[in-house]
Amino acid sequence: MTAEARLVAACAKVQTTGADEVAIRTLLAGGIDWTAFARMLVERGLTSRAGHTLLRVAPELLPDDISGALRAVVDQTRAANVSLLAQLARSLDAMPSAPAVERVRHAHAAANGALAANPHEPAAWRTLGPAFADLKQLEEAIACYGRAITLALDDAAAWRERGRARLALRLHEAALADIDEALALDHSDAAAWALRASALCALERIAEAVEASDRALALDPGNTAAGRTSIHALLFACDWSRRDEIKDRIGDPLRRGEALITPFNHLAISDSEADNFALARIWARVVPPSAEPLWRGERYYHDRIRIAYISTDFRDTLSVNAIAGGFEGHDKSRFELTAISLNPSDGSETRRRLEAAFDRFIDVQAMSDARVAQMLRDGEIDIAIDLNGYAGNRRNGILAHRPAPIQVNYLGYAGTMGMPFFDYIIADRIVIPEEHHAYYSEKVVYLPDTFFPTDRKRRIAERTPSRAEFGLPESRFVFTCHNTAYKISPEIFDVWMRLLRTVEGSALWLGATDGLASANLRREAERRGVAPGRLVFGPWVAQRADHLARLRLADLFLDTLPYNAHTTACDALWAGLPLLTCRGSTFPARVAASLLGAVGLPELVTESLEEYEALARDLAGDPRRLAALKEKLTRNRDTALLFDSARFTRHLESAYVGMWERYQAGLPPESFAVAP
Repeated sequence: MTAEARLVAACAKVQTTGADEVAIRTLLAGGIDWTAFARMLVERGLTSRAGHTLLRVAPELLPDDISGALRAVVDQTRAANVSLLAQLARSLDAMPSAPAVERVRHAHAAANGALAANPHEPAAWRTLGPAFADLKQLEEAIACYGRAITLALDDAAAWRERGRARLALRLHEAALADIDEALALDHSDAAAWALRASALCALERIAEAVEASDRALALDPGNTAAGRTSIHALLFACDWSRRDEIKDRIGDPLRRGEALITPFNHLAISDSEADNFALARIWARVVPPSAEPLWRGERYYHDRIRIAYISTDFRDTLSVNAIAGGFEGHDKSRFELTAISLNPSDGSETRRRLEAAFDRFIDVQAMSDARVAQMLRDGEIDIAIDLNGYAGNRRNGILAHRPAPIQVNYLGYAGTMGMPFFDYIIADRIVIPEEHHAYYSEKVVYLPDTFFPTDRKRRIAERTPSRAEFGLPESRFVFTCHNTAYKISPEIFDVWMRLLRTVEGSALWLGATDGLASANLRREAERRGVAPGRLVFGPWVAQRADHLARLRLADLFLDTLPYNAHTTACDALWAGLPLLTCRGSTFPARVAASLLGAVGLPELVTESLEEYEALARDLAGDPRRLAALKEKLTRNRDTALLFDSARFTRHLESAYVGMWERYQAGLPPESFAVAP
């Protein structure tokens, strides 16, 4: 190692010992190539730290020009620290007083004092990061961790925690890069492996996510975050080898009041509304209602009812494509609409369409929950509607501040939130029968036809491709299911494989999925006596119009259980493809039954897997009966309630008016039904 490299190593330490200082003096006395030394410092981002150390330890041994340059860099760093601390102080001053805010203020004061004494103390910045992350001031947290990393490149914890904050902001690639830096410094950090698994899941690199979560659990078997990510990854991978183990791991803790699975993932394996409710109430503890609600019983008097829709998915996604027509169809003379977008724009045509549908469209992804809530309160929003629930990058903390007199759980999550600050859930009598009200913390508002919105503006490409283009048999029966892979359960897959064995030459056409999931499903098919080649996957089609057109190539859509097709079912029915479902015992297991009733095909709703299998087999063997169903679906498409977007929007507005009238009358929330 050169003298310059040894000097860099000695000067870069967070704390130098007496031996280090002797080594620094010795190296300086022996002569240094200052150009090479400066290049090394710049490449490693260590100029300010090394300068501070040299100016403290041996200023008299530095050439005047080098001393002056290093002093200028140190002064710039000190000024940058002061500027960032002042910025953080301004953020604190804008926050209402709360215990978490007070923790940040104390951390800020301590960091300010430490940095005044030593502007190169990374620990001071690292203590600020978690406090701001707790307040969802994630960009400030990232800045703090970044400063710590700049001052100490070997600070594994700072790399890991910056990755965590970036992950919370859905900056997945950047988060993964930070987490990998942390693991390069400390390969035994279970928390970093768990975060890596989460980032990989978000990037849909499922096989790597399974490996990373396994590494985390091997290092720390009690790591709850790793356990949850492991379950998520295994569901998306269709890896059923540990399914019984997962159910056992979930069940006992659930009865003890512990949550080892997210509510969203639980819906994919649960057939119990009671268990779903119990889990939701456990998760609700993480986001308690604010001790000082922003709305305190005032009544607003506006010319129009003010509605705010809150979502991560104001982009080209399945869920928002379903309700886009509803946004556009709202009666703007009666309702004033605000969109609260929790994620950045994807630049799509859908995004531009949505922005045009609202009176105000506000991007808040960088704002804290408290700040967004205050904005809703300042805007005197009458009804705030959370379109995420426990799905996606949820921000339930916004409504925990009670910014609006009426707060609604709708569409994004097929179940109860279990949170006291949600007043209503919008449903229909199929998805939430009256006897299930006991499993919902919200009051239930029934829409008359179906709770699920559809968009008549969805275009189907004029050209229908050939089966050969997608590897499907030209003259054989094609079953299909384009649901996301996590919805495929081994029980429903058993039925599908028996159908393939019974219906000669038939194929099962599944949606594009992760490579690990397709490999696992082909292996599971072979175990059940079905040639793996009879399963055909994807591929992904970029344009929804092309996807809708290709659905016409299939003969029958086979639904999943216990989590049905939702928007995907609407797509199939809109394209003229009959869908067969089995009505289950939970909200997500009953959605397709609601859709089929609204499109006038209740005969495709079965009540058991045995009936489901028998009807699928009969339809595959009776072309005339299946053709009659397709003709009926084609006739109903333009007249059925399911695709009457204008009628649906009027019903939804009636639900909002009913809620608003109770609030204006000073009455508490109560379940009610909207009249057709």
